[in-house]
Amino acid sequence: MPAFNSVSPNVLMRRIGTPDCPVIIDVRIDADFDDDPHLIPSSFRWPRARVEELSSELRGKDVVVVCQKGLKLSHGAAAILRCTDVNAQVLQGGMFAWRDTTYPTVNPAVLPAPKGGQTTWVTRHRPKVDRIACAWLIRRFVDTNARFLFVPPSEVDAVAEKFGATAFDTVNAPWTHEGELCTFDVMVRGFGLQTPALEQMATVVRAADTDRHELAPQAAGLLAISVGLSRAHKSDLEQLDAGMILYDALYRWARDGQGEQHTWSEGHGA
Repeated sequence: MPAFNSVSPNVLMRRIGTPDCPVIIDVRIDADFDDDPHLIPSSFRWPRARVEELSSELRGKDVVVVCQKGLKLSHGAAAILRCTDVNAQVLQGGMFAWRDTTYPTVNPAVLPAPKGGQTTWVTRHRPKVDRIACAWLIRRFVDTNARFLFVPPSEVDAVAEKFGATAFDTVNAPWTHEGELCTFDVMVRGFGLQTPALEQMATVVRAADTDRHELAPQAAGLLAISVGLSRAHKSDLEQLDAGMILYDALYRWARDGQGEQHTWSEGHGA
């Protein structure tokens, strides 16, 4: 049974990757982080002594605080946040407990440094499949505040350089296709997010994005809906907002719903 105001790794993992994911704050001291320089997906590091500075932006949100063992540092930081009307819990057992599971961790060394509390990414405008899928993955598992710039293909590299953005899904980008893998595949592996659900999603995304629908029967439907979203939205950012819902649904199917089948209901035979 979870301890006072705590959440188990299993419960937290069920919420990560969904719109219901809490804000996850890592308050480990530098020495502890240096011993294991990895983060729980979607979490960010913050000094425990400055945790009250986050109160105004966290008010009304669910928060999980993480330290090395789930003891004094996380409980103290969570208690301070609760004094400011933040619904804060701690991760039971801390990073030690998370490390003992098979759940993924993200190596921040492969990620761009955030500026102003968010990372900035740039790619080609008028996205269809892979670029929306990648943006969803970043926002749900890497940086919930990530900002995306959609620009003409010829300007991606220059915008990345001039505006400190990380390019993806273009020929010269650090995150792009590798062999038969699409950019979503590469990000799942590069971020360290190889869960069964995300790897199943990667197969569907790759099949839809590279016209190899034989890899996954869901690919044709994903492509049709993706093209439809692109035609329905003139704004790439509005399309991304709509696409977040699409990939939220695909993730839940991949995680929980693959065994469900539908046929004509009983009592409605010819």
